[in-house]
Amino acid sequence: MKCRKCGGKASINMRQHRLALCKEHYIEWVPEQTERFIKKYGMFTQSEKILVAVSGGKDSLALWDILNRLGYHADGLYLGLGIDGGINYSHESQRLTEKFANKNNLILHVVDIEKEYGQPIPVLSEISHRGHGKPCAVCGLTKRHEMNRIARDLGYAVLATGHNLDDEAAVLFGNTLNWASEYLLRQGPVLPESEGLARKVKPLCRFYEREMTAYCLSRGIEYIYEECPFAEGSQSIYYKELLNQLETTRPGAKLTFYLRFLEARKSGNLFIEHEVGRAHLHPCPKCGQPTSTSDLCSFCRMIEKANVPV
Repeated sequence: MKCRKCGGKASINMRQHRLALCKEHYIEWVPEQTERFIKKYGMFTQSEKILVAVSGGKDSLALWDILNRLGYHADGLYLGLGIDGGINYSHESQRLTEKFANKNNLILHVVDIEKEYGQPIPVLSEISHRGHGKPCAVCGLTKRHEMNRIARDLGYAVLATGHNLDDEAAVLFGNTLNWASEYLLRQGPVLPESEGLARKVKPLCRFYEREMTAYCLSRGIEYIYEECPFAEGSQSIYYKELLNQLETTRPGAKLTFYLRFLEARKSGNLFIEHEVGRAHLHPCPKCGQPTSTSDLCSFCRMIEKANVPV
């Protein structure tokens, strides 16, 4: 297989694009495409400060690398969740994130959940009785709260995450199976800002997971290979496996699925009879973040409950 641009030996063959590229041209192509997606979906401008949520995984580190190569003002945010597993997962992911930041002279904000709130994520989950034995719900709630808090407190206009096409297609598949209209109407590359909430964007939403793996390997970016120890058996992984089977026989199926959805949503042709708007929000009396509940926000209620002696 030859590189489409130079005729040399190709390093990656992207069947869905009918495109093969050598290493040199591949690491040029990825930022070019990212810039195209940023402009197409109106994610942000060169003048805006961007906070990149980095986990030590391939996607978030690749995104941070790409945005800085493109000349954006992009700083990182790492959340120490206190998840161990057999490899001391949180410690290793933080080490690799800090190593990347130091190597590239980038600004990294680190928030240790246990130091901030008294307990790591697994213990918060156990005490609050959320998640039915798995801390994923508590983890998601905590990450959303802290990412928005840091973006707000430090003056970032945009919060960028490394969700790739495989992530987005799996979520879309699950929401479609359940016909979750509220989530379907809000899923997309950009979630606009509102009072007290930063704009959230996904610049990698049209890249396959394997393309991000190839980018990190080509750029020499060291990342944590292991999944979160609590991810095993999750619905999202099951959906990804099903979609991978489809992709094997129909290259480009995941991309077509996602793009056709975005087109249908934009045209209002999702066969959903009602529009779902944001609930009426007001500041949480404790943390100040927007909430639709009459009292404390869900996160503050969880923390309050976790601090009660058991």
